[in-house]
Amino acid sequence: MNQTSYLGPLHEMTCTTPTDLWNDSCSVAELTYALKHGAVGATTNPVIVGEVLQKELHLWEEPIGRLLSENPTATEDDLTWRLIERMAVKGAELLLPVYERENHRKGKLSIQTHPKYYRDAERITRQALHFSRLAPNLQIKIPVTQAGLQAIEEATYQGLSINATVSFTVPQALAVAEAVERGLQRREAEGLRLEGISPVCTLMVGRLDDWLRAVAERDDIITDPGHLNWAGVAVMKKAYQIYQSRGYRARLLSAAYRCHMHWSEFIGGDVIVSIPYGWQVRFNQSDVKAIPRMDNPVPKPIVDELLRKFEDFRRAYAEDGLTPAAFDTFGATVRTLRQFIGGYESLVHFIRERLLPNPDLRKARK
Repeated sequence: MNQTSYLGPLHEMTCTTPTDLWNDSCSVAELTYALKHGAVGATTNPVIVGEVLQKELHLWEEPIGRLLSENPTATEDDLTWRLIERMAVKGAELLLPVYERENHRKGKLSIQTHPKYYRDAERITRQALHFSRLAPNLQIKIPVTQAGLQAIEEATYQGLSINATVSFTVPQALAVAEAVERGLQRREAEGLRLEGISPVCTLMVGRLDDWLRAVAERDDIITDPGHLNWAGVAVMKKAYQIYQSRGYRARLLSAAYRCHMHWSEFIGGDVIVSIPYGWQVRFNQSDVKAIPRMDNPVPKPIVDELLRKFEDFRRAYAEDGLTPAAFDTFGATVRTLRQFIGGYESLVHFIRERLLPNPDLRKARK
């Protein structure tokens, strides 16, 4: 590679391996940086939207003002979703050149269905279909709950590209792959097209690590603290091996970054790494080499200790460790759904403050 054109290890990874880079945000500035380094997708959720508003409010103040004035009877929830949708469409516009270049297989931005719908497959599917009509290159995020699995199959059958989210375990990844296969097979049986459908299953590797740390604190479990950085990596690598051996048509995606291994250990795999901007900058400034490591096994003593000391790692690592009925109550799932619902409610509050500014905080006119 020409040294004068070298942009860092992320760009080298995108040029020399099958591993794809996504930007874990719909921020205009952050997505622009990621595209320069070879990104072919982006993702968002209610928490990310709130963070983008904090960083780029100067870009959104005028559009938000128009949104409020042009919709005088809309509810706070209506306005919140219209804002989320506009931000997603803006990010999708930046990815359109990639979408066209890659024959519609890449260049998509993921938009998340309402986190409060996690128990209602019909509502998830209905909103997913609505999102799919907003822009040609939107990927629809659906949680891997029991109801979410039904929606994943139906949305895939309807021709949508899904991104399964709120997912942390091998059983969830396999259930997603099977749901996607059922949806694709239904389309094939009816002679419907498959071109452009690119399903993705996210594994939030860092959030599994976070949950096991919380379990260790709660249950007074002593373990090598460094081993907890490997839990999500071990799950991702095992799921990847199974995906490859069974020929599933969904691709795995790693998210929720806590250390460089959540990127570096997956280089070389036919997977997606969805990296927040701050971590992208950090990785590009590091001396970590962009060399294939996906096929390198997690050291057996680390996996053995995690299996021995953490029941929830055993549940996350075994193919049959969780049934779909148990997905909704798995600790990492509950924590993440609560955060995403809280992020959505914060966005509603953001809109409310513009519709009904608190009079107690304004200076009284003389």
